[in-house]
Parts: sequence; C-alpha cells; structure tokens
Amino acid sequence: MDWTDPTALGYPVVFGGVLLGSIVPVVPTGAVVGAAAAIAVTTGRLSLVLVLLLSVAGALIGDLVTFALARAGGAAAKRWLARGQSQDRLDAVRGQFATRGGLLVVVGRLLPAGRIPVLLAAGALDYPWRRLVPAALLACVLWAAAYAVLGVVSGGLFDSPVVATLVATGLVFAVAGVSALVSRLRSDARKARA
Repeated sequence: MDWTDPTALGYPVVFGGVLLGSIVPVVPTGAVVGAAAAIAVTTGRLSLVLVLLLSVAGALIGDLVTFALARAGGAAAKRWLARGQSQDRLDAVRGQFATRGGLLVVVGRLLPAGRIPVLLAAGALDYPWRRLVPAALLACVLWAAAYAVLGVVSGGLFDSPVVATLVATGLVFAVAGVSALVSRLRSDARKARA
C-alpha cells in the first residue's frame, strides 16, 4: 500500500470516522462503513477486507473507551443510571446484565441509539471487562459486516462510486430509520399494555 497515494487516505478516514463516531455520536458510522465498502467494490482502490477490519477496530476501541468512561465515572455514572428509576427497576437491569449482558451489548450495538445507553449502563453497573470485550467484539463484527453489505449491494448495482456511495449512505439511513421506528412502535405497544 502506497500511503502517498491520495486514495490511501480512505483508510484513516474509515478508522478515524468510526472511532470518533463510536465515542461521540457526531459521525454516522454506519454511513462511513457503507460508503467505504461501496467505494471498495466500485473502484478497487480500497480493500473491502481492510475496510471491514478498520471499521471493527475503530468501533471496538470506541465502545471500550465509552465503557471505560462509564466505569471510571463511578458514583456519578451510578447516579445517572438511577435518575428517575426505582430500586426495583435498577435491580432488574442489574439482573439482566448478570444473566444476558453479552446479548444486551450485541443488540445495543446493532440498534440505532442503543449502543451508548447500554455501554453506559454496563459501565455504571460494573459489568466485568472479561465479559464485555468478547461481546463487544462480536457486536462490532456483526455491525461492520451489516453496513458493509449495504455498501457492497449499492456498489454492485451502480458502476459510479459517487452514486454507489450515495445509495449506500441512503440505505444506511433508511435501515436506521426503520429500525428506530420499529423500536419506537414496540416501546409504545409495551407502554400501552402496561
């Protein structure tokens, strides 16, 4: 790989964008992965495998930093988690992490706006590192693969890298929007039953 080649800048942008967006949700990380995958498929200037590896690495490091910040927050993180919650509810959440914390971490990574609350709760509840790291790694691999598939599909449909990137980004936002809508409808249905 020739790092003096301007196309090689794509790799640091993928890693840095995913890392930044995984710590501070200001970058649409799924769109970064989807767009990079579309460019890899349409131009051949990026390696799809390297895009996936860098996406997983950036996401994993970002998730571990978020979790570590919540754990380091100690009492403040516990107060944040407890605000407006009854002790019974907190005990239930603690029990859920004890019995299926890994699943919560994976699902939290895959659901729009689910990752940060799950990681903050896990950190505040002193969820063990030895259980978090494998779950977070699996979650990041599944997440990166899902968004890369959207990019590959759009790249396979369109020869133009610009069009493929725009379509991949649109698909990522559409999937996120539908997921958020389904999540909201399910939440509303649960509230109505309660």
